Amino acid sequence: MKLNHINLTVTDVNAAREFLETYFGLQTKNTQGDSFAVMTDEDGMLLALMKGTQVNYPKSFHIGFSQESKERVNEINQRLKDDGFDVKPPKMAHRWTFYVKAPGGFTVEVLS
Repeated sequence: MKLNHINLTVTDVNAAREFLETYFGLQTKNTQGDSFAVMTDEDGMLLALMKGTQVNYPKSFHIGFSQESKERVNEINQRLKDDGFDVKPPKMAHRWTFYVKAPGGFTVEVLS
């Protein structure tokens, strides 16, 4: 069994889409103005972004992007910091990891 797709409600589809393209390599396959976008990763998983006026995910809700090394996690963390995102340095928890609040109202975990 393989996860086929995830649908996220976001307050700003274009900002969320650009964030996921820039930092995590997702590719946009389809958009409908600023209200909907379909993205995919290298494995064919689809991520749909739908515009909502309010986003109220539970505090622990997040999506995760696994990296091949601690160095890659560190690089993404530094790039986000350099670009003005409020990110804490990676740390060893369940894995080498950090979290960032993405544009649009959801949280992303980056880990190796």
